[in-house]
Amino acid sequence: MEAKIYINTLEDTDKLAKIIASKLFPGFILGLTGDLGSGKTTFTKYLSKYMGIKDNLNSPTFTILKIYPNKKLNLYHMDVYRLENIGYDYELDDYIYGNGVSVIEWYQYITGMLPKELLKMSIQINDKGIREVTISGEGRYEEIVKDISNRYSN
Repeated sequence: MEAKIYINTLEDTDKLAKIIASKLFPGFILGLTGDLGSGKTTFTKYLSKYMGIKDNLNSPTFTILKIYPNKKLNLYHMDVYRLENIGYDYELDDYIYGNGVSVIEWYQYITGMLPKELLKMSIQINDKGIREVTISGEGRYEEIVKDISNRYSN
């Protein structure tokens, strides 16, 4: 299942984050990919807001992983860009397969350690500066993609 939506403003990003936040469950995995500066971390900031996280979220580019504790679900924010071509020596399994929410920027670099079922979101900036967001998922994530598709269909 796949949905394609267009994001023109930060308010659009906020709306998408709110929809996805309403669907979170323990063990939720969101894989993000896209152009540099396309809004992966910005999206994650909005998602954390709707999770009730008060901490100032920023990119874990140099630390690989940042943990944001929360009463309901912890947020594990990962940026695995630096793990391309170096293997899977970094101990992320406990978080990816844990009971929190894992948001993994550049997830395509560690697909070998990810489960088949996850929500995937690709953000590309077109020549007009509009973000084209493709969202896909299998298994229990298919319902989330269907819901997003229905909310954004004309």
